[in-house]
Amino acid sequence: MMQTAVNNPKKIAIVGLPNTGKSHIFSNLTRQYSMSANYPFTTLEMKKSSCTLNGVEYEVIDTPGLHCLYMHSEEEVLVRDMLFTEKPSVIIQCIDANQLKQSLTLTMDLFELGIPIVISLNAIDETARRGTWIDSTILSRLLGVPVVESVAVKGLGTAALQDAIGKARKGKLKVNYGELIEDSIAPMMRALPKEIPFKRKLAILFLQKDPLIKEYLEKLCDETNMRWLQEEAENVHVHFRGNINWHINNKKHKWIDRVVGETVKKHQIPLGGLSLTIARLSRHPVFGLPILLAILSILFLCVANVANVLTGWMNTVFWLPIEGFVDRLLPSGFWNDFLIGDYGVMTLGVSNALLTILPILSVFFILLNMLEDSGYIPNLCVLMKRVSEKIGLTGNAIMPVTLAFGCKTMATLTTKCLHSNKEKFIAVYLIAFGIPCAGQMALNMSILGRLGIRALIIAFSFLGLVWVAVGLLLNRLLKDDCRDDFIQELPGMRVPNMRAVLKKTVYKLQGFLREAMPIFVLAAILLFVADKTGVLAGLKVFLRPVITGFLGLPLKMLDVIVLSMANREAAAGMLIKIVQKSELNYVQSIVAVTLTMLFVPCLANLMAMVKIQGLKKTLGIVVCIIITAILLSGLLNRLLAGAASL
Repeated sequence: MMQTAVNNPKKIAIVGLPNTGKSHIFSNLTRQYSMSANYPFTTLEMKKSSCTLNGVEYEVIDTPGLHCLYMHSEEEVLVRDMLFTEKPSVIIQCIDANQLKQSLTLTMDLFELGIPIVISLNAIDETARRGTWIDSTILSRLLGVPVVESVAVKGLGTAALQDAIGKARKGKLKVNYGELIEDSIAPMMRALPKEIPFKRKLAILFLQKDPLIKEYLEKLCDETNMRWLQEEAENVHVHFRGNINWHINNKKHKWIDRVVGETVKKHQIPLGGLSLTIARLSRHPVFGLPILLAILSILFLCVANVANVLTGWMNTVFWLPIEGFVDRLLPSGFWNDFLIGDYGVMTLGVSNALLTILPILSVFFILLNMLEDSGYIPNLCVLMKRVSEKIGLTGNAIMPVTLAFGCKTMATLTTKCLHSNKEKFIAVYLIAFGIPCAGQMALNMSILGRLGIRALIIAFSFLGLVWVAVGLLLNRLLKDDCRDDFIQELPGMRVPNMRAVLKKTVYKLQGFLREAMPIFVLAAILLFVADKTGVLAGLKVFLRPVITGFLGLPLKMLDVIVLSMANREAAAGMLIKIVQKSELNYVQSIVAVTLTMLFVPCLANLMAMVKIQGLKKTLGIVVCIIITAILLSGLLNRLLAGAASL
């Protein structure tokens, strides 16, 4: 029996609306870090980990956001399929106390599955500051399941939640949808094969014409039963004139209103107005832009004046002694070049990653994570809407595009939630073209920081104009299909928890070293071999007219361009080295930064593009981006050179 428990642990599924603290709960239970932030779409795929609670082994599953069991997006389909197929032993529904009413719609659906549930009532500290009090004892009594108060970001309530898992129960409240619907549900349940679980919920979803339930049941039921189910559903729809969903949702809302009315109390004088005021100003059409510019200025100044100084200090203290030791130990020749030459494993690989890039990313990620956890990003999306809707991004694509400034690969994957093929294509294209990810943004700010604020304004103004122009062109060329309404959940603005910020920074830096370090070393080896065999020299001769003539850059930039296709951080790190050696002048530095930001994205993002758009469209996008990047960078070179001569 012990062996069976080890091989087949019980499953705990953590579900809830987007941005309700599911990943924090997952991390608190399993001690395995899961990325979290104060905006939706942080979790895109399910994450699993094992843990032992009260002597019982569990497999804990962290899931993307789920609004209800009636499907609205691809991520929600994944979560529902997991619930239907893996049949977890316990469901932990994570509810943000500020969104209790919205979350109870999902609670109602989960109760109909008949799976034992524990509710984690999260962020109760925020509701208290806003003058709202939720009686968790009454809520638990009404729902018939354990309700545990928590502040997941600080780990508060974790011990109580662990104890409550063993006391999970099936919800006792069930909604009666009326005689006509209930009389249809019962025979529909009997018509389903015995081995199918969750018959009542499947019957309700079939009546609601859920787009995927019919396909699901067709695989499990014979043709006769499916025909009868279809006829029974049509007979019910006739009585509701096709508006059965409104009737079902209305019944749920009455149940929810009763629960909320008995459990939620509010002060007559509203509290916590400061966070609401800051959020409102940050998305205001007049005040929002100055706030954004102020934030970007702080990022720039910190990278230019803190990260660059830290990088210089680390290179002086750590790298120069090591380089001198190796140079004295090994005479000039193959091994000296292999280790500390221009393409040396230690020079371009190890020291570049650890002593040049890591300090810059550390400073930048701390500031970026503070922005993420404060709740500023969703408000920025609302501010961006006024510009983005002009270039075809009129709906939910605003969030993926904004997230690209953090990670372009993750942002590209989030575009699968878009229903409009036109909007999805424009979003994927613009994410790949001209938007720097967090790592590249930090490193390019470091480069431009050495030149002054004017260089930053020139480079990013040019990139912004180009990005908008390409969006306008794509919006005009592509045919309209369907249109997504813009619905953006706005979480409460909060003071970031510095412990969580530092923990996430360490996690991101570890991920960078784990993923990028092998690429840095491999790239150094490949460039070293290409240099020694003459391949690199041949490429430089072939591309000299483009690089030195049209772009006005030294041939050394070919190394950066080649490296950027493997890893943007590695390419930016090499570019920093070139700037430090004064091999680029003022104009060349701006052109080089612009070229690398416009050029094709890294391999990880390309794979995400293939997953979303397919290989053929991705290849077309890549070719267009390469040509456009070279032409526009050449144009910028001409403009800046002309201005300099004047």
